[in-house]
Amino acid sequence: MQTMAAKSQMTNLETIKGAIAAKIDAASFTSWIAPLSFDVVDGMLVLGAQNQFSADFINSVHFGAIASVAAEFGLNASVVVRSARQTVAPVANDNRAQAYAPAAPVACNTVAFDSFVCSDENLFVVSACKKLAAGLVSFSPLFIYGPAGAGKSLLLECIAGASNAKVVKMSGAQFVSEFTRSLKDHNVFAFKDFCRNCDTFILDDVQALSGKKASTEEFMQLIVDLRSAGKNVVLTANAMPGNLTGFDRHAQSLMASGLVADVVAPNAYVKSVMLMRAGVKSDVANTLAGRITNDGHMVAGVATKIKAYTELMGASVDMAVATRLLADTLQTVKTPVAMVKMMCEKLGVSYDAVCGAGRSRNLVLARQVMMTVLKEATQLSLSEIGNFVGGRDHATVLYAIKQIEKNVAGDLVLAAQIQQLIEECK
Repeated sequence: MQTMAAKSQMTNLETIKGAIAAKIDAASFTSWIAPLSFDVVDGMLVLGAQNQFSADFINSVHFGAIASVAAEFGLNASVVVRSARQTVAPVANDNRAQAYAPAAPVACNTVAFDSFVCSDENLFVVSACKKLAAGLVSFSPLFIYGPAGAGKSLLLECIAGASNAKVVKMSGAQFVSEFTRSLKDHNVFAFKDFCRNCDTFILDDVQALSGKKASTEEFMQLIVDLRSAGKNVVLTANAMPGNLTGFDRHAQSLMASGLVADVVAPNAYVKSVMLMRAGVKSDVANTLAGRITNDGHMVAGVATKIKAYTELMGASVDMAVATRLLADTLQTVKTPVAMVKMMCEKLGVSYDAVCGAGRSRNLVLARQVMMTVLKEATQLSLSEIGNFVGGRDHATVLYAIKQIEKNVAGDLVLAAQIQQLIEECK
């Protein structure tokens, strides 16, 4: 009789779980509800969470759905912290394995801020990073954005290297992978504790979370929890929060709620210094700086190639050798199409979308910026400019330029971004 009663209760609990799963989205159920223990005690549906954080979160976000399902079965509902001695009915995902270690730990490299060659445009963001690393201020989150090769990842390494407090550092892709693995291994709460057990949490390339709803929800809650605990969150992305695609408005506003700062691509001075630090002769470095794209990764690759040539061939590299050696890397005459494609990469939009008929807010702004930059950086007519951004007519280009002129008057960030693009296209 007891066995039959136990089986009956298990069946009812599985039915209740199925009813709760039907009321909330699948990602939230998998992340938060499935790991709970389920039991019925004296007319009460008791859900046991692994820790207080989980219990508080479920009570604040999902308790309404849980209570309504419990009422359908004539029960009240309660979410409590499960004690170690509590005996509960087994469930498919009881989450009792609470040991977590990253599959591929990322060691925080000890890198000094002196390794980042700072231009005047980047003084603000570098100063903010130094203050945060020293524990003198709290920006939560500090959101750093800029194009590929601008030095965002290097700044994160500098923060980690200069901080005396505990730092947890991940890439966006690693966060998604580790969160998914913790769900599969039934130790999601241990993963949550791992991320929160730090003084500064760093996530590089937050755009990797785009479109991944469960991972994004988990990360947004992580930001809230760390900020409430007085800890720092540092994020990097290829675009400002409001221009990130695949994130809802709440996520965008949360990421923008701290300090947002841009880092610009290396200019000729920065590129020259980077090359000379790598051992390139000053005259060669100064000449090459004007012919290498404004991309720190590209500059590092050029320096590596020259250094390797010197070591392997036992000869120094003059400009003639450098020109032959770097024929596949050095810039030639910039065409309007190349300029548009470069701006697409830095503005976070695709070339096909720019030339297409899409009318999203971000896409329209990107087109207008490109038209304005081409007008200032080239001698093209308005009709010619329109041809390079999807065959727009003269009137459309003129309207776009006037709109940008209005916008930059009240948006210093946009004005600086456009000026940087103009300099790179000249």
